[in-house]
Amino acid sequence: MSISLSVLLHAALLGALVYGWMLFRRPPRPAPTLAIEARVVDARSVRGVQQPAPQPAPPVEAPPESVGPPQPTAEELAQREQQRAQEQAAAEEQQRAEHAAAEQAAAEAAAAEAARRAAAERKAREEAEAQKRAAEEQQRQEAKEQAQREQELKRSLAAEEESSKARAGPALASWQTQIAAKINRNWLRPPTARPGIECMLNVTQVPGGEVTQVSIGECNGDQAVRESIEAAVYRASPLPPPPDPALFDRQLRIDFKPD
Repeated sequence: MSISLSVLLHAALLGALVYGWMLFRRPPRPAPTLAIEARVVDARSVRGVQQPAPQPAPPVEAPPESVGPPQPTAEELAQREQQRAQEQAAAEEQQRAEHAAAEQAAAEAAAAEAARRAAAERKAREEAEAQKRAAEEQQRQEAKEQAQREQELKRSLAAEEESSKARAGPALASWQTQIAAKINRNWLRPPTARPGIECMLNVTQVPGGEVTQVSIGECNGDQAVRESIEAAVYRASPLPPPPDPALFDRQLRIDFKPD
């Protein structure tokens, strides 16, 4: 129905334009002329006749102005209609292209966002797995270190127990007696030394028996006696080795009784 009305309106408009154009193109009818008889007389041949004043020339009528541009022909109207239809089709095609481009851009953006999220999730999983492996490795290392400490502690306790057993026996007393005897042999008794001297010696040694430090604890001798005994300890270096390596001790306490 709408198509029929549109066709009728276009036909009516086209007919009105053609009718107006035909009226505009029709030539105007000539104005009627009157027949007048006249004779031409020279004014100079008539004497005593007053010459009339010259009459002004009648105004020249300007040609009628054009009322507007010529009306388009039916062919021009058809061409304009076709051009208008082509422009509308081109605009619709451009709109469809822009819509398709927008949809493609949105799809690409969604795909990029999905890829980014997938990469982020994969990275998070990898980091979590790496942290888990690191924690497990740390636990294994701590367990290994704990086992090593326990083994070292067991070995230390066993060595200390053996050393305690050795010290509780006669071997330690025999070794200390050997050390005191060597110090006594290297002692140069000062004139102020009296019988009954007893001094506690603190001796530091290194493996091999070399003496590195000597200090005198409780002692009933004077300063000369103390200095002479200290010098005797250094002269006795290296000290005799223990009969059992478990008896070795860097810090020795020797009860020195030269008499």
